[in-house]
Amino acid sequence: MGLAIGIRLGVFALSLAVASVVIFVVTQALPGDVARVLLGDGASPEQLAAKRAQLGVDRPLAAQYVTWIGGMLAGDFGTSWTSSLPVAGLIAPRIGVTAWLASFGLLLAALVAVPLGAVAALKRRRPAGFVTSAAAQVGMAIPAFWAGILLVLVFAVTLRWFPSGGYVPLGTDPMGWASHLVLPVLSLGLVQGAVLIRYVRSAFLEVLGEDYFRTARSIGWTPWRALARHGLRNAAVSLVTVIGLQLAAVLVGAIVVERVFVLPGLGSLLLQSVTSYDLVTVRGVVMLLVFSVLVINALVDLSYVVIDPRLRTGVDR
Repeated sequence: MGLAIGIRLGVFALSLAVASVVIFVVTQALPGDVARVLLGDGASPEQLAAKRAQLGVDRPLAAQYVTWIGGMLAGDFGTSWTSSLPVAGLIAPRIGVTAWLASFGLLLAALVAVPLGAVAALKRRRPAGFVTSAAAQVGMAIPAFWAGILLVLVFAVTLRWFPSGGYVPLGTDPMGWASHLVLPVLSLGLVQGAVLIRYVRSAFLEVLGEDYFRTARSIGWTPWRALARHGLRNAAVSLVTVIGLQLAAVLVGAIVVERVFVLPGLGSLLLQSVTSYDLVTVRGVVMLLVFSVLVINALVDLSYVVIDPRLRTGVDR
C-alpha cells in the first residue's frame, strides 16, 4: 500500500511539473507585447525597454520559468502586471465562488445522472428508457451558457423567482447567497448531468448482465432492489472514475457560467486577465485549476480500494 501511494504521489508531482511547463510555454507564446499593452502605442523604445526590465520579461525564458515556479512553490503567485497587486490576493476572494459553483454543480449532476441512468438501463426497451436517453442526448447538445440564458429568461425575467446575476457572500446574507447560486448551479449541473447519464447507463448495463444480478432476480428481487443492493456498489468504481474525470469539464463550464451570471469567481478573473494580457495572473489561475483537477483525480484513484476491497490485493503487490 505504501509503495502504491508513493508511486501515485510521484505521478502527481510529475504531472504537475509537466503542466507548469506547458502553461508557461503556451502563455509565453501568446502574441503581443505586455509593455506596449500597458504603456500604449505612444511609448518610446526606452520606456518600453524599461517596462520590460521592470516586469522581468526581458530575461531568458528559462530564468523567467525558474523564478515563476520557485515563487509558486513558496506560495508566491507573483504580482499582477496590470493592477500591481499580488496575484494571490486577487485569487483568494474568488476561490470560494468557483468552489461553491463547481461543487454544487457536480453534486447536482451526480444526483440527476445516477437515478436517470438507472432508468435508462433498466427500462432500455421501454418508452421511459428511450425518453431518458433522448433527453440526455438533447442535454449534451446544449452548451452551459445557453442553458444559463434560458434559465434567466424563464426564472429571472419572466417568473422573477431568482436574481439574474450577481453574487452575495455567504457570511453577509445566506438566503441571498443561495438564491444567487440556484440558476448558475442548475445551468451547470443539468448539462453535466446529461453527459453523465450516458456513462451511468453503460455502467449499469454491465451490471445487468452479471451472474449475481441474475441470481438476485431469480430469488424474487425486483430489478430496482437488485440494482440498489448489488449493482450500485459494483458499478461504483466506474461511476467514481467518470465523475472524477468530469471535474475538468465542470471547472471549464463554471468559467463560462460565471460570465453569464456575472459571478466574481476564478473564471471571471481568468477572462479579464487574458483580455488585459496579464499573463502572470493567467498562469496563477490556470495552475491552481490544474492543481485542483490533479488532486481530485489522485483522490479518486486512491478511493478505488475503499469502494472495492478486491482491489487491495493488487495495490499491495
